[in-house]
Amino acid sequence: MNWPALARRVRVPLGFVFAILYLWLARPSGRSLLLGGAVVVAGLWLRAVAAGYVRKSVEITTTGPYAYTRNPLYLGSLIIAVGFALASRSPWIAGLIAGLFLLIYYPVIHWEEKYLRANFPEFSEYSAAVPRLLPKWRPGVAAGAFSRKLYLKHREYNALLGAAAMLAALVIKLLWFQA
Repeated sequence: MNWPALARRVRVPLGFVFAILYLWLARPSGRSLLLGGAVVVAGLWLRAVAAGYVRKSVEITTTGPYAYTRNPLYLGSLIIAVGFALASRSPWIAGLIAGLFLLIYYPVIHWEEKYLRANFPEFSEYSAAVPRLLPKWRPGVAAGAFSRKLYLKHREYNALLGAAAMLAALVIKLLWFQA
């Protein structure tokens, strides 16, 4: 099995392992929780909106946030990770997050693009018009309409629940272990 395929399989379980390490290393303050929490909410919002547009393995999604970046779900995850790094006040966590993103998500993005190029001829034109991760200011294509049904189908609410649980754990750590 090649690394991109393995990275796709281990990214979620690795996230749970990382969460334990994160809680151990995190040294939150009230201010870092507010700042980091606000950034986490922005990432969750982007992921939620993106999930309401994407039709995985059915078509190339080019509307909504996909008109600005080809990978709004991963960009949302990156924003969430930055928020948690800020909330933690730990340079070790920031370094680990950067390393994990490069080690896990970068190969996954490339693997997915290879799949999309092989299965959707229109992907080449789309990828020429819309950047891979960092969004451009003007959309590359039409706006489209958000679908609550797609949001629920993709179970994006799990990201919200996980982030809320992690933020609650940070609050508990702040109140009970650093008081």
